[in-house]
Amino acid sequence: MDKDQIKGRLLTDKELNGEIEGLAWMPAIVQEGEKKICQRCFNQQDFYPNECLCAKECYYCLSCLKMGKIRTCDRLYYREEDTKGDWKREATYLQWQGKLSSSQEKCAKEVLHAYQQGKDHLIWAVTGAGKTEMIFPLVDYALRSGDRVAIASPRVDVCNELFPRFQSAFPQVTIKLMHGRLKEAYFRSPLTILTTHQLFRFREAFDLLVVDEVDAFPYLGNKSLEVASFRAVKKSGVRVELTATPTRGQEEAIQKNQLSYSMLPARYHRHSLPLPRMVWVGDWREKLRKGIVPKAFLKCLKECLEDGHDFLIFMPNVALMQRLEELLHQKFSNVIFTSVSSRDPERLLKVENMRRQIYGFLLTTTILERGVTFPGIDVMVLGSEDEVFTRSALVQIAGRVGRKSDCPTGKVWFLHEGKTKASQSAIRQIQSLNVLAREEGLIDD
Repeated sequence: MDKDQIKGRLLTDKELNGEIEGLAWMPAIVQEGEKKICQRCFNQQDFYPNECLCAKECYYCLSCLKMGKIRTCDRLYYREEDTKGDWKREATYLQWQGKLSSSQEKCAKEVLHAYQQGKDHLIWAVTGAGKTEMIFPLVDYALRSGDRVAIASPRVDVCNELFPRFQSAFPQVTIKLMHGRLKEAYFRSPLTILTTHQLFRFREAFDLLVVDEVDAFPYLGNKSLEVASFRAVKKSGVRVELTATPTRGQEEAIQKNQLSYSMLPARYHRHSLPLPRMVWVGDWREKLRKGIVPKAFLKCLKECLEDGHDFLIFMPNVALMQRLEELLHQKFSNVIFTSVSSRDPERLLKVENMRRQIYGFLLTTTILERGVTFPGIDVMVLGSEDEVFTRSALVQIAGRVGRKSDCPTGKVWFLHEGKTKASQSAIRQIQSLNVLAREEGLIDD
């Protein structure tokens, strides 16, 4: 195997086909007293006894088994990423034809300055603010410096969407896409777009790591993925985090001036964020069980149909979604609609059909809370009191509305059996962002 292809990676003997001469290594699983720790994924709980030729008490890690079995007796090999890339040059790589607004450009300059100073940085920008475009100048600078760059997201769908956008913006740059559904052979590249789980495969590989949607499942609250994101960056490297809904910890760090950050509280089209309306629907679960569609919900649905807008209906789980879909087909047989979830084999086709406005509306779980944009839609959340609808999720869902300049407004309903801290906090955050945007002269309405 070409030794350059090993740089910055963590690989087993099997993955290297035994070509381990001259490589540094670490134990795949270490034992600290009674505690075992997987050195690839940092799992400390899920291990299983392994019948092994090593003739010792041997276990393998269940947590990262999909990446290939690693056992107590295995080693993880690596080679330092110690040189600048041969892609270093003076001329720009960026061929994007768009133009940043003044507020976007301010954020872009701030994150670039942080990178030049070797400081980690957070970009807090509202949904639809153009976070991806804001990091284009940063990525271009890093590439021209001969640095290795990675863009990581918790979600496969987002990686698949980012890949062609970066190919279009940087047509002269070789870009590697990595996630669990791809079986293509690895190659070392100037720019890598990958899921956060793929970071387990790297060690001090990247000069710049941008983690998109740090507030999203499964990254949020997953200490192993967070640690992996730090390990994947060189000691001299920089992490940049992107979010529309910072965690409490990030907000506290910002207030205490402990975190370098940029904030953009408005969208580029200068319209305020749509503010959700709270509508009480009573015990809607029991009504669905009895074959009744809640009247308050029906009123909102009919209002959307009369307005002629496409819309999304978010549901807490698949079972309730399918029950509602069944009842709505009985009432609206002349309207084309369907439902979608993460387990739906036709999910990508249905999302594309929604984009093409084939459906009047689409029922969905939280799978579509982020990472997908539909033009000119309204949004309903039925059961906003459910624990699956966190503050972050509700802000993201409301952010599906009004994203495009040709349709910058829309309606958002939180239909509930009872108000929750999460739903009220989400509305307060949207209100405060609109107030801040007006104070800074970033919106006109």
